[in-house]
Amino acid sequence: MGAESIQTLLKDLDLESVIKDIQDEMPLTKSEAKLKKFAKRLKLLKSFNESGNRPEWMVLEVLPILPPDLRPLVPLEGGRFATSDLNDLYRRVINRNNRLKRLLDLNAPDIITRNEKRMLQESVDALLDNGRRGRAVTGSNKRPLKSLADMIKGKQGRFRQNLLGKRVDYSGRSVIVVGPTLKLHQCGLPKKMALELFKPFVFGRLQDLELANTIKLAKRMVDREEPEVWDILDEVIREHPVLLNRAPTLHRLGIQAFEPILVEGKAIQLHPLVCKAYNADFDGDQMAVHVPLTLEAQLECRALMMATNNILSPSNGKPIIDPSQDVVLGLYYMSREKVNDLGEGRIMSSPDEVNRAYYSGTVGLQAKIKVRLKPNKLDDEPTQIVETTTGRTLIYELLPQGMSFDLVNRTLDSKLISSLIDDCYRKAGLKSTVIFADQLMYLGYEFSTKSGSSIGIDDFVIPDDKEKIVVEAEKEVKDIESQFASGLVTKGEKYNKAIDIWTRANEMIAKSMMDNISKDEIQEADGTKVLSDSFNSVFMYADSGSRGSPAQIRQLAGMRGLLAKPDGSIIETPVTSNFREGLTAQEYFISTHGARKGLADTALKTANSGYLTRRLVDVAQDMVVSEEDCKTSNGIVMKSIIDGGQVLVPLGDRVLGRTVAEKVTSPDGKEVLIKAGTLIDEDLVDSLDEKNIYEIKVRSAIHCETIHGICSKCYGRDLGRGHKVDIGESVGIVAAQSIGEPGTQLTMRTFHIGGAASGTSAEDNVETNYAGKVIYTTRTVKKKDGTYISLAQSSNITVVDENGRVVESHKVPYGTVLNFATGSKVSPGDILAKWDPLTRPVIAEVAGKAKFVDIEDGITARVKQDELTGLSNIEIIDVIERPKGEAQEKRPAIHIVDGRGKDKSLPESEAPAIYTLPGNAFLQLTDGKQIEVGGVIARISQESAKTKDITGGLPRVADLFEARKPKEPAILAQSSGVISWGKPTKGKERMIITNEDGDEHATLIPKTRHINVFEGERVEMGDIVSDGSMSPHDILALRGLEELTDYIVNGIQEVYRLQGVSINDKHIEVILNQMLRKVTITEPGDSDFILGEQAEFSRVKEANLTLRKDKKAEIQFERILLGITKASLATESFISAASFQETTRVLTEAATTGRVDRLRGLKENVVVGRLIPAGSGLAQLAAEENQVEEDFEIDLEKALSEALNEEN
Repeated sequence: MGAESIQTLLKDLDLESVIKDIQDEMPLTKSEAKLKKFAKRLKLLKSFNESGNRPEWMVLEVLPILPPDLRPLVPLEGGRFATSDLNDLYRRVINRNNRLKRLLDLNAPDIITRNEKRMLQESVDALLDNGRRGRAVTGSNKRPLKSLADMIKGKQGRFRQNLLGKRVDYSGRSVIVVGPTLKLHQCGLPKKMALELFKPFVFGRLQDLELANTIKLAKRMVDREEPEVWDILDEVIREHPVLLNRAPTLHRLGIQAFEPILVEGKAIQLHPLVCKAYNADFDGDQMAVHVPLTLEAQLECRALMMATNNILSPSNGKPIIDPSQDVVLGLYYMSREKVNDLGEGRIMSSPDEVNRAYYSGTVGLQAKIKVRLKPNKLDDEPTQIVETTTGRTLIYELLPQGMSFDLVNRTLDSKLISSLIDDCYRKAGLKSTVIFADQLMYLGYEFSTKSGSSIGIDDFVIPDDKEKIVVEAEKEVKDIESQFASGLVTKGEKYNKAIDIWTRANEMIAKSMMDNISKDEIQEADGTKVLSDSFNSVFMYADSGSRGSPAQIRQLAGMRGLLAKPDGSIIETPVTSNFREGLTAQEYFISTHGARKGLADTALKTANSGYLTRRLVDVAQDMVVSEEDCKTSNGIVMKSIIDGGQVLVPLGDRVLGRTVAEKVTSPDGKEVLIKAGTLIDEDLVDSLDEKNIYEIKVRSAIHCETIHGICSKCYGRDLGRGHKVDIGESVGIVAAQSIGEPGTQLTMRTFHIGGAASGTSAEDNVETNYAGKVIYTTRTVKKKDGTYISLAQSSNITVVDENGRVVESHKVPYGTVLNFATGSKVSPGDILAKWDPLTRPVIAEVAGKAKFVDIEDGITARVKQDELTGLSNIEIIDVIERPKGEAQEKRPAIHIVDGRGKDKSLPESEAPAIYTLPGNAFLQLTDGKQIEVGGVIARISQESAKTKDITGGLPRVADLFEARKPKEPAILAQSSGVISWGKPTKGKERMIITNEDGDEHATLIPKTRHINVFEGERVEMGDIVSDGSMSPHDILALRGLEELTDYIVNGIQEVYRLQGVSINDKHIEVILNQMLRKVTITEPGDSDFILGEQAEFSRVKEANLTLRKDKKAEIQFERILLGITKASLATESFISAASFQETTRVLTEAATTGRVDRLRGLKENVVVGRLIPAGSGLAQLAAEENQVEEDFEIDLEKALSEALNEEN
């Protein structure tokens, strides 16, 4: 229809001149929108021009036809045919085209040919992308037909179904059972299965040994299962590893290599220690077996994928072959001490003697004895007599050389066993660790069997004071309810306080219950009674970490506590019964609420978590270690993570395995402790604590200057192997798997603010951890009682040591009461500051009389009289709830005036002391009442200060990685300076910040927002002006890359830490590096980039290097943050982007702009069927590239010489 005319217009387009026109017009344009439009057009025109494509080629004149084997016609029985939808679509095009040809030959009326042309256009549209324009064409079964575009997009499309995922031959699957007698590198393979899998090998061997002359005879022997076949099978599988895989394969340890051991039966036997890596259990899980066929594949399996080579988890560098459950219980049981056990106090001459004594029954397993032994098992060290127990000596016998007896001379729980294996790996190496882990497992099983441990209902001991605690809590809640009834507290405060009370009661009951079952009174040999650790089975299971946790025992023997509704909010009435007593009908009903939500959540969670992993893999897939050192000196500063006075993550754990960016000096600055460029190992970490180092600047993926990929120094240690990362390691995929794999353990729920957010009571003070001097970086006022009150929005309290180095810093909110003057000495445990977590005060900075402005009962405020005290409570009405018209324009405020009624000014500026009151603020003042410095003018209930629910769990992680702007983001100061208010517009306040040079920055803030700053207050760029969730884009623009890194890394780590999952920071940094891979050009300099264009950071870096060499003006740019989905689609490689999402759009763009794919990433190489550029593939790729260049040079010389010969 209109295509011909469009084609003619496109033909007449002179690209060069249009480009020139736009380039001339751009500098003259002031409008932002127009500039954006121009930049977009210019980019398209330039890419057409440079690619050699002509715009008129976008209109097809000839339709290409797909080869017939991709649109098959399959005969069905009964003489009918099943056909591919494409054939139908092609048929429609051909029919209409032929009809149009006939009509044109017949000179049919215009209206008929027009209609036919329109139909032809529609049928071509449907063939290319059905349903894109108008209604989708449907087949006989009312389903839309599958067009060419549908063939390639989506999960079932060409890319994801056939190119990125393929089916493999030589594989089998079966149920798994436990194989407790296997060694770590073995798996049990059923004989029948092995015979089927290794058939070709068996045939070959039968022929080699001349037991069968032809393949046919060999096949017959195998089918008959003759005795020789089994011997040959045994021989064939010896030293031939097989791969075991369990779906879902969430990280690289979901597929590992083992040596097969033939077993009877039909189930695969799996070594218990690898269950954690596979996340497998034996309740009916199935696993698949694959056979590596070629020699290279077998070699790779043996060297890289063998279970014995994958002892450490790539996500956090800790051992992943942790013993768990029975094994832990056995080791815990044998390393416990028991008072008065058989043979207590005996002295043995050697571990061998202990062994004999125990097995001959003359000394008990938990008896305290003394043994003569070598503490580090070294040949040349003297023996010592040590106090220990029988069981610990038996464990000591397994220790490899060089490991200290102190490591096992204590009660071993699951954490200690894990660190024991870790120490063993660091000190004794891989081989000894594997042997040690196996021996430990056999021993654990033996003694958990011998312990005969089991539980009965009497092992759940209900604490005696439970009833008392519950009654007291109920009384407190009643008090709060009566306060609510008389209007002293708001509904939100009542709810928060009630939940706080019950949370505390629950904690007390849990503590009393654990104290109760964890200690027993025992009579010693001399008759004295002592408290010793109990041998209550329930306590042993929880204490050893083999099954259950104090939280679960609390529900069984304490009280179930507070439960959540399906929307995540907490029900005010707790379940006070426990499972041993049984629940009442009402309590049971409350419980079902949460339980049902839990099941629905799990189903959603799995899908969401998988999708997150897919996006992460896609954004990070081309991050490969490509060089040794990029020579940058930039890095990020690491400190310990302290929360509420507790060190959550010590500095040592954060910097282990990272490269130091700047030398680390001793506190007095005299000696260099660690040189720049050193990789921090365990020994250096230990020295950090001794030397009191509190922060270190380390290299990071975010600052790496390598143009493609990342350098080995910026990445640091390869966590899965424990040494510096090798060139060719695909760190992007490892990062994505490490973050995605624990995704299914995260919650889906959103937390509500209040004491019960994470099940602990809200914090309201700051306690010091170290001795030193306290320093405030905040404006304060001094009250009459000598305390100070902080007046900054978020201020820092820091404690410095005698060398002036910061040892701890705490953020405290506005209105915090500070107990020490700045510069005072403090000692550990001092309470520095206190605040009310549930309300936020407005503090008077000057003394004077309160004067009410625009506070009118029924219009902007509600006045409530308290019947008991006669005091009046004033609540400011929110803008939205006020009557329409004038009332909405009023700004309720309190002015502080002197005796003559004149406004007093603030201490540090000339601005008057005016306090604007937000909606839902409470006043307990009367007009004209005297106020002291530091007095509270109003309280804003935190629940009503529009605190949104904190999104927790998986959605929070996804939000951070997608860099989503929150619904109501915090408003940050756009520059540093002094606040003043301009003329408000409809529904918005105009805030003006004037900096030192007198430049003004105006920001419009909706009137419904609560504003934290007052007129005349000084703010720094990036300070919070109005509360809300932070937007990562604002943090990057106003606070810089360091703050953004902190915000995203800590935000994600908080979610994982709540679930007890540990992930190394560097994985998050690798992903963040990819999210920052685009920049906006602010000044193109002497380059071809366009102003305002979004360009790949690596291309800009390359261009700047060239410009710097030629001494030309460099490109100026701003870093921008893209969410992971956008970043994946914005990648350099169009093949990778097309196989991710929006396939048609990506391919269309790539075609019009004539994109070239350099095949740098992993995904695009998988799609075209080459070796991936990682590991051994990287070296091969480099060699190929050099070869191509050499060939090219030779061809050039040859061509030149030929041309010269022709001329002569």
